[in-house]
Amino acid sequence: MANLLELYVKLVGLVLVGFILGRKLPNSVPTRLAQGLFWVGVPISIVAFLRRSDLSGQIWIAPAIAYLAILLGAFLAWWGMKGQAYFTKTIHQKSTQGSLLLAAMVGNTGYLGYPITLALVGQEYFAWALFYDMLGSLFGAYGFGIVLASHFGGNVRNYGQIIKSIFINPALWSFGFGLLFRDVTLSPIWESSLEKLGWLVIALTLMLIGMRLSQLNSWHRLPEAGISLTIKMLVVPLFIGSTLPLFGVTGEAAQVIVLQMSMPPAFATLVIAETFNLDRDLAVTSLAVGSMGLLITLPLWLWLF
Repeated sequence: MANLLELYVKLVGLVLVGFILGRKLPNSVPTRLAQGLFWVGVPISIVAFLRRSDLSGQIWIAPAIAYLAILLGAFLAWWGMKGQAYFTKTIHQKSTQGSLLLAAMVGNTGYLGYPITLALVGQEYFAWALFYDMLGSLFGAYGFGIVLASHFGGNVRNYGQIIKSIFINPALWSFGFGLLFRDVTLSPIWESSLEKLGWLVIALTLMLIGMRLSQLNSWHRLPEAGISLTIKMLVVPLFIGSTLPLFGVTGEAAQVIVLQMSMPPAFATLVIAETFNLDRDLAVTSLAVGSMGLLITLPLWLWLF
């Protein structure tokens, strides 16, 4: 409980600082910070925290579970969408259907998943969160997510550019480098500096989330967003989390997987929605409400798992 309260103070505090700064600073500041974190900050943090992560056990099952969660989320969203369509006419629109599916599939397993895992479970199990995100969520969003978006949206068919954006992702390359760099011995000063730099990046990513939330002005589509968030943040982690022992995943490793599955929709869903002309209002509402709802669902998962 003490760890959770400490996390809430840091999480809410840093996001709130970012939210205030996002209202005061020029719009170019969040963009530049995001670019700096994308190209430099996040790769450094991945290398830093991988050094103390335990890679033993069935860690390679993490991305497989991520794909299972993504597919289950998509199926349940499709099923729920068909039933709710009788009551909410906007779901008949293909653009709304696409955004609803995306929000139910892919979570913010990087910018939010990393700091929450590190704070609640520790660095030893960080690799489970990393494998889930890098080899699961990343390809789920820009692979399966793109295919769905192109079906429900339109006007974008540059798949070569999409594939290129995946493989030039510096986080993916730093993931591979970090696995090799684990065996390199560093002096205590350099080791400590690298770890502090990693935590600084985590703080900046939380502030960036606050800046991004300060720019979200749309709160429409609450009924439709409720479908996606219920599936993404409650049904999927509860169902798959209860089956993890069947895969041999228990203890802290299972807790990390459940936490990653229960993250709110990723900012990538908004990027994809805007790129493929999906329902931006639904994507924005899902992001905002899901990020706030995380404060309510976290204690539930810590209690159950």
